[in-house]
Amino acid sequence: MERLTNISTVREILSRHGFTFSKALGQNFLINPSVCPRMAQAAVTDDNTGVLEIGPGIGVLTNELLQRARKVVAVELDKRLIPVLDETLGEYDNLKVVNADVMELDLKRLIAEEFPGMRVVVCANLPYYITSPILMKLLEERLPIETITVMVQKEAAVRLCAAEGSRDSSAITAAVRYYADPQLLFHVSAGSFMPAPKVDSAVIQLTLREPEIKPRDERMMFRVIKAAFAQRRKTVLNSISSSMSLDKGELSGILETAGVAPTARAEKLTLTDFVRISDALTEGGYDG
Repeated sequence: MERLTNISTVREILSRHGFTFSKALGQNFLINPSVCPRMAQAAVTDDNTGVLEIGPGIGVLTNELLQRARKVVAVELDKRLIPVLDETLGEYDNLKVVNADVMELDLKRLIAEEFPGMRVVVCANLPYYITSPILMKLLEERLPIETITVMVQKEAAVRLCAAEGSRDSSAITAAVRYYADPQLLFHVSAGSFMPAPKVDSAVIQLTLREPEIKPRDERMMFRVIKAAFAQRRKTVLNSISSSMSLDKGELSGILETAGVAPTARAEKLTLTDFVRISDALTEGGYDG
């Protein structure tokens, strides 16, 4: 819908509904007409696709998804946008709008009820302030989805798609790579939004898969990852011992058993390294 990328039209629609932007909800609506078609095309690869969209806004991306997918379920937290979506997308019969907080939804049940017999993907322009929690919910719940194609802050995109052992890697890098293969698709300038944010964005795609290496205790592995990056300027010995209240002497032996140098920095470790450390802790009887 071309008119939804026209600033004057957007302002007219929002004014008619008495809508004002909420900084608390991180609302920035896309007005660059080239972005959403590219996102939708990357996400929807056949006409038997069911799409879960998070935060549809006024429906710019939703419109593109509806033209390609069998069905779109759009989850919108802001109830003020529901009548706006009724106006902008009322012509479609393959859309369901759910007024809810995605973090509180039973997504496995929602997908089972709304997308029977379909391949399911996620496509969204995520609010920056809650990007990581949403992504981890989608991954940790082991949902029957194939890909997650999302727009995020450029800095977050670099971290999410960083190579193992690189300076840009972080705790979220390791966590995402446990569940999926990430790919940075393209960059989006701040001027593509209304109102324009202070930072640029990027579109990434996560292709979900079974973990290639599994720890004895996933909870322990994620604790180790979080602890290692908690003080990333310090060595893994100092950071993990401090964050998990472990004796340095004992931890040094555990790291050596895992084949990890105590003097290494967290960003230099691979997912395999974290699994070995957590397994060594588990085998040593440490339960935190």
